[in-house]
Amino acid sequence: MLRPVRTDRRTQPPHPATPRGMRLPLVAAAVVAAGLTAACGPSTQPVGSAAPSSASPSAEPSAPESASASPEASPTASASASASATPRTGSSPARAGSAAATGAAAKPSRTSSAAKPAAVPGPGYDSSADAQKLVDAALRTAKAEGRTVLLDFGANWCGNCKAADKVFAQPQTAAILGNSYQLVKIDIGGNSSANSALLRKYSPSGGTYTMPVLVVVSPSGTVRTDTHVTGNPPLTAEGINSFLRQWAS
Repeated sequence: MLRPVRTDRRTQPPHPATPRGMRLPLVAAAVVAAGLTAACGPSTQPVGSAAPSSASPSAEPSAPESASASPEASPTASASASASATPRTGSSPARAGSAAATGAAAKPSRTSSAAKPAAVPGPGYDSSADAQKLVDAALRTAKAEGRTVLLDFGANWCGNCKAADKVFAQPQTAAILGNSYQLVKIDIGGNSSANSALLRKYSPSGGTYTMPVLVVVSPSGTVRTDTHVTGNPPLTAEGINSFLRQWAS
């Protein structure tokens, strides 16, 4: 049995179909957009942030602000840099100075150390030597090193002078001479008028001289003793050593 169809039901008209001519431009636009995205790559900038623009007026004022801020920050940065660059050893000049002072105090002074013993001339008398220069040099050295000058006037042919030379060569006597005296041997056995004048200068009493004539002179040139006046000591180790010790002080 057939039911009657309501004629009052409203039906919506079908959507109009898109014309084929309009579909092609939309497809082409999608393809072009995909090609641009593949060529430029994905954007790394967060969504919603503004892309930097060199032509933007807001970018230009920011440069002076950063420039004006940098001088204020630079002294602090330079100060911290200089502080960090300062060597740690610079904070200890006092330690270095105290160490240097300690080292200087530990080292003995050359002037305070005892002078080396003076060289003792060998036996005999050098007739060609300039006796005056030798005496002058001995006086200077004696003054600088705190010694006394001993002038030995004699001759190479004198037996007593040879006996005294043997005693001078003995270790004990040589030690006394080297530590306390500047010994100068002067030849008066020849024809040297200069040496004879030198003898009369330091032994002015004159007369006949018994050789050797031993004259002890202070560094200032003052005669302390003259064996031409007092007589020679015994020309033995005991006699000469006693004589030297007596006048060494």
